[in-house]
Amino acid sequence: MSRFPSERDTLKSKFPRMREEPTDQRLGLPQPPLQKAYAPDAMLIDLPSPREVAPRQIDLFDLIERRRSRREYSVEPITLAELSFLLWATQGVKRVVRDGFATMRTVPSGGSRHAFETYLAVNRVNGLEPGIYRYLALEHRLIRVSSPPDLPAKLGKACFGQDFIGTAAVVFFWSCIPYRCEWRYAVAAHKTLAQDSGHVCQNLYIACEALGLGTVAIGSYHQETADALCGLDGTDEFVIYAAPVGHVNP
Repeated sequence: MSRFPSERDTLKSKFPRMREEPTDQRLGLPQPPLQKAYAPDAMLIDLPSPREVAPRQIDLFDLIERRRSRREYSVEPITLAELSFLLWATQGVKRVVRDGFATMRTVPSGGSRHAFETYLAVNRVNGLEPGIYRYLALEHRLIRVSSPPDLPAKLGKACFGQDFIGTAAVVFFWSCIPYRCEWRYAVAAHKTLAQDSGHVCQNLYIACEALGLGTVAIGSYHQETADALCGLDGTDEFVIYAAPVGHVNP
């Protein structure tokens, strides 16, 4: 008999209950923005077109068959064009619909809520100084967040001593802003958020494999340490998933 039956509740559907309770959308409350705001005078970093390195022809069966978790990375940096492709593959905006009501992206999301922001811990990306960056999906640009010293060591600490993470060229941290989904789905939002994070990370796996890069999904991290590294408040926005990326050792 499991000792954790109450913890399973988040995994269960709450949509019947949601229909009995008013959601903020039904109450006419304003929806949260599609993207986290940034300072008007912020220095934005343009990204190359993701098409620059997008594979022209690929055997989809072979690609899916090769996909696996990879934890050993070489010291070779990745290019800014490769990073651009990975960002587009995981959170790229194809179009904004209904005057800013929602975005259609390269990954599915319940109700097109897309409640995630992407933070990057950059160690070795050509054209970028090491540090923490945030991806602005609506503009397909980056914004610099911070420049913490000893970043590789901090990455290992944030992920419970998995020091190999600090050897990656870049580490993706996806944060969750729950209210983007709660606004529409109330008590039913949290199962949807967990499902959506899986869609994002799987696209990273496939995109990395297509470029000859490696990644591994990281669910074991220290919440407060990871949040602090990305500059998050831990309540209205917090890390939900992570994944290091780099060239794999031969």
